Amino acid sequence: MSATVQNFPRVRASELVGRGWLNTGGRTVTLCELRGKVVVLDFWTFCCINCLHVLDELREVEERHRDELVIIGVHSPKFEHEADPDALAAAVERYEVRHPVLDDPELVTWGAYTARAWPTLVVIDPEGYIVAQMAGEGHGSAIAALVDDLVAEHALKGTLHRGSGPYVPPAPASGTLRFPAKALVLPNGNLLVADAGHHSLAELEPDGETLVRRIGSGERGLVDGGLGEARFSEPNGLCLVPADLATSLGYDVLVADTVNHALRGVRLSDGAVHTVAGTGQQFMVGGQENVTGTVGTFDAGESYDALSVRLSSPWDVEWSAELGVFVVAMAGNHTLWDFHPGPHLPVVSLLAGTMNEGLEDGPGEGAWFAQPSGLATASDGALWLADAETSALRRVVPVDETDVRVETVVGQGLFDFGHRDGAAGQALLQHPLGVATLPDGSVVVADTYNGAVRRYDPASGEVTTLAKDLAEPSDVLVEVADGAVHLLVVESAAHRLTRVALPAGLAGEVLDGGAHRVARPATDVASGALRLDVPFAPAPGQKLDDRWGASTSLQVSATPPELLLSGAGNGTDLFRDLVINPDVAEGILHVTAKAASCDQVPLLPNGEPDPDVFPACHLAQQDWGVPVRVVPHGDAGLTLPLRG
Repeated sequence: MSATVQNFPRVRASELVGRGWLNTGGRTVTLCELRGKVVVLDFWTFCCINCLHVLDELREVEERHRDELVIIGVHSPKFEHEADPDALAAAVERYEVRHPVLDDPELVTWGAYTARAWPTLVVIDPEGYIVAQMAGEGHGSAIAALVDDLVAEHALKGTLHRGSGPYVPPAPASGTLRFPAKALVLPNGNLLVADAGHHSLAELEPDGETLVRRIGSGERGLVDGGLGEARFSEPNGLCLVPADLATSLGYDVLVADTVNHALRGVRLSDGAVHTVAGTGQQFMVGGQENVTGTVGTFDAGESYDALSVRLSSPWDVEWSAELGVFVVAMAGNHTLWDFHPGPHLPVVSLLAGTMNEGLEDGPGEGAWFAQPSGLATASDGALWLADAETSALRRVVPVDETDVRVETVVGQGLFDFGHRDGAAGQALLQHPLGVATLPDGSVVVADTYNGAVRRYDPASGEVTTLAKDLAEPSDVLVEVADGAVHLLVVESAAHRLTRVALPAGLAGEVLDGGAHRVARPATDVASGALRLDVPFAPAPGQKLDDRWGASTSLQVSATPPELLLSGAGNGTDLFRDLVINPDVAEGILHVTAKAASCDQVPLLPNGEPDPDVFPACHLAQQDWGVPVRVVPHGDAGLTLPLRG
């Protein structure tokens, strides 16, 4: 049996409890007042790329069912910074969340619904009962089908209420920049800024304030064309194309167009934009159609036509002279890719990463990343990498033209973060998004959630703080003029660029703001046999898709590895019999589940499937990191609904 379905008892949805509400005009929302509506609770945290993918997945069904559906974002923070109400308000604006959001910093509502992963979705029917729970991304089609069924069912029963919901849009923001992400210096001395909140690029004079021109219409979309015609969707990374290469390619800047899952080329002479990599659709780990015209798995290391391969939230891009390619930080599937632009057919390939989320060093093909988000070239030709979700600074060292080795300099893993200077092995960051190199070979880090700029000195092995009290710095430019060095910091949450003078000698300040771990309640389990179940049910009108092999997969590991006496490894069943070590008091179970489904093909009058209808494929996937505590009378079972 490759999938299990959990039959929930008829359970009334728990009330929504938290610190406050956003997007409601200051009102508190209760489930009682939402009776008659289909309600979807989206448990998210704004650091999480998978959560951001789900926001995009839900936009279409949200607009289509505005009168019958209410989506409630339940923000349950992972990082300390995300518990700041001002930071949450900025994130809701940044990501254009157009539904009410409950601020749940103490994870009260998270616990009431037994959520164990970001993101988790819970569907509540118009009578106030839970009908489905899902974890991870890839459930957009399932939500849409379920909402359609619930609307039809409750319209017939007379229990559906149509009309406006509790969403109150915020006042529109104004200003030259809106959540700027990355920046670079152009050959003419001006600055080019990825103005993510305005879905465009802003060219500014060297003062960092005066607008010269805007590239892109400012409307979200994927449209090639001229200066005011082209469209982006939350662009982030920017990279100047080497001059000799730009002449042959016909574009001068390469843009990581994050939410469009694409790379775009920009010609500076006239602002023309065209897509050079990506299809506009998201790469789904384990998906069968990640390459246009190809059904089957994506082969790591193989080169593919750049315009035929789906990308996944490219966050930054950097030219590597050592490798002779552009290296892309592919945040959405925790990998590094390379983009070779020509001279004839541009191609992309997977450079490093397994698509598992975590912190593992070594040869590129076996390395684990977690939302790689910032790249910069080191003085020795290696690449510095800001690995956001592991709060890590890492080095990517070319071994030859196709292979790299990955080394972690600062960072402990997915669940450890803080603001601590000192020896690199003990230093801590909090969700960094940008890096840059200084003239002396040291590296500066945009330590985003600490609101700081940090410096790592390879010569001494020490980390110091160069600047603090910044508003979510997401990138840093190093300016050298007349013997002085300044930093131009992209203060994303303050919608501005800020110049910071470096301290004499570049030493910086040594700070210790403490160490933190992600605080989630542990699940008590007994030692010995533990049954793991991952329920999955295809959406209405879909079935499990086993045309190209097993439709489901399950991967299990543990930290520390000794926590599991048996049961680790890969398999195709969505259940596993584990054995917990009685000599290990606590740890984390890492579970990755995937399930492929497809639309059911309509039948012809003769009962045969319609040969002219090719079923659409859908992939649901989620990674869980479940804290567990081994106790004498703990549970002998653990259920993690993928979709149940």
